[in-house]
Amino acid sequence: MGRPRSDTLSSDATQSTGSKLALRHRLSQLMTCLDDLDPKSELHEKVVRTLDGAFLLHMVTWNVATADPPADVASLLHLNSPKTADLYVIGLQEVYSGPLRFVSDMIFDDPWSQLFISTLAPRGYVKVGVPPLQHVTRRDAPTHICSSLNGNKGGVSVRLSFYGHMLCFLNCHLAAHMNYASERVEEFEYIMETQTFDCKKAPRIVDHRLVFWFGDLNFRIQDHGMHFIRSCINNQTYDLLWSRDQLTMLKKKEPLLQDFEEGPLDFQPSYKFDLNSDTYDSSAKKRKPAWTDRILWRVRPKSPPPEEQNVLKERKHNEEEEHPLQVRLNLYTSKMEYSVSDHKPVIGVFTLELSREQQTPLVSLRPEGDWSADIDCLALYCPLQPFPSSSWDWIGLYKVGFGGVSDYITYAWVKDNEAAFNGELMQVFVSKEEIPVRGGDCVLCYYSNNLRSIIGVSEPFKVQESKVAVAEGLFPERISRLDEMTRNQEF
Repeated sequence: MGRPRSDTLSSDATQSTGSKLALRHRLSQLMTCLDDLDPKSELHEKVVRTLDGAFLLHMVTWNVATADPPADVASLLHLNSPKTADLYVIGLQEVYSGPLRFVSDMIFDDPWSQLFISTLAPRGYVKVGVPPLQHVTRRDAPTHICSSLNGNKGGVSVRLSFYGHMLCFLNCHLAAHMNYASERVEEFEYIMETQTFDCKKAPRIVDHRLVFWFGDLNFRIQDHGMHFIRSCINNQTYDLLWSRDQLTMLKKKEPLLQDFEEGPLDFQPSYKFDLNSDTYDSSAKKRKPAWTDRILWRVRPKSPPPEEQNVLKERKHNEEEEHPLQVRLNLYTSKMEYSVSDHKPVIGVFTLELSREQQTPLVSLRPEGDWSADIDCLALYCPLQPFPSSSWDWIGLYKVGFGGVSDYITYAWVKDNEAAFNGELMQVFVSKEEIPVRGGDCVLCYYSNNLRSIIGVSEPFKVQESKVAVAEGLFPERISRLDEMTRNQEF
């Protein structure tokens, strides 16, 4: 989930003092480095370019073991932290998907998604997507299923362009059990090799500037006995276990794994616990604790200058030179207070420092004139950059604070309803029958069918209360979706 950044959407007059102070602090942090560099050097110029932006990314991985969600996830998402995340990425495994639940989830969000959306939407975050790990493959969110002793395992990926930088998030659930470490690597390699995207800039996972690999990777702590492992956990001497962590061991010899970085495992192993407790497995099986739930990342290795004419390699090299990207890990830990599953959730908080390769939105939108349920309304839009448009694109009317793409009040097809306007601006009409009679604060959003996402958002505007509805006393009736949504709310 992401939310608009105040420094890119606010006018100069509304820039907060806090934002300015934060920028000054960032500049002062780097001045020491800059003072030591030759101002004419290439390194000096590269350091200056990294000042474009610093974004906070909050990631969660949690094997929920088919459990119902907890009542509250504020601590999991650090909602009371003074530094709020710009982007949340939440990867769940083993979300219950029985036949009845599967049918309902096709119509409504699953209970876990509902919890996260209802928690984050009031704070200005919008759901980008929820691709499930099921026997379905989509072009933009490929899913690969691997047969294993525990049933279906596999991975699902979500990719996005973040200020022009291609990012990919790969959520995996790999084979279980101590003796299947090599099978886990084979599954990961298979997923990396076979997941492809319909995108020339990044057709494979490894082509992305930044890849996050996370999930229930199921790697165990081998060789050490139960007593030694639990003693290290009780004494918080986790480093004594690192050398026998299977993933740490395999990273030293598997080339594909060597490109991935991970923070220190300086926290309690997240598996396996008795339900609703902080007690490690006390069943007859007495499985040894392990760091099964992990978050790793890979910045694409820097490309050398191409020796021969190769457009793709040259583009990648120039991109890395002109638009650097750096990842800094701020926090990596398990959250012991959550006990609905036999796994504890694991979070990773990152700062992404990057030079913005792309800042202009793909589409700009705005309402034309006054909007109310008394008149047909007009929305103007203008493509600002090339993108793969489609006759299935549409412009939706949303309540301010909406939680996801499907929360539209109404929509109009771009191609079917458009009319030429002034050579550059185009327009779509929205019938007055679809406008909420109660009015309210709204935004317009352009949805791209090919890109499977909202690619343009208008500034908030006021839909006026219907004078006709007031005169005729129609307010008790639920005339539109927004009226139903806001029947008990005040705008």
